[in-house]
Amino acid sequence: MNNKKIFSISALTLVVILLMSFAFKGEKDPLHKRVFNINVTEVKDGVVAKKSTMDKMEFKDGRLFSDFLFDKYQYKWLKYRINKDSIYTDSTDTEVRLLEVEATITDDKDQTITINFTNVEWDIEGTIKMTKSDKPKKFYDFAGREKGGKPKKPKKPKKGEPIEGEQKMEEPK
Repeated sequence: MNNKKIFSISALTLVVILLMSFAFKGEKDPLHKRVFNINVTEVKDGVVAKKSTMDKMEFKDGRLFSDFLFDKYQYKWLKYRINKDSIYTDSTDTEVRLLEVEATITDDKDQTITINFTNVEWDIEGTIKMTKSDKPKKFYDFAGREKGGKPKKPKKPKKGEPIEGEQKMEEPK
């Protein structure tokens, strides 16, 4: 009888632990399911090229995908690491989230791509550095904004127009 009780309690405990692990899957990272429209510009000998390339950078499950990197170099999803995640208050007393992120991958041809960028709310800017056998090969700068962009502020009403939700008062005759 004692063994049956111990077995049933341990089985019940195991089931509860399994259910709790499925219920609390953990928090996704702050870049999960975000898409940014960026401009990628090549930098040669410290001089920025005049021509830039439009790109879309998307994030999902701790990995990033860039159309530019896929089309030009056949890199699909790159794992990234968030090095800094902080929230600060700017000069307008608004809380702003700052992320510093790094992604690195080396392929079988000994070519390494390192992507470093900073994300502040809906803006993103950073660099893409390519090396082959530890010798610099290509260098790109990029900057952009989250698809959908910055939330729009409500427009101020013109003089004499009622504020949204209010009715215009009639003038006495």
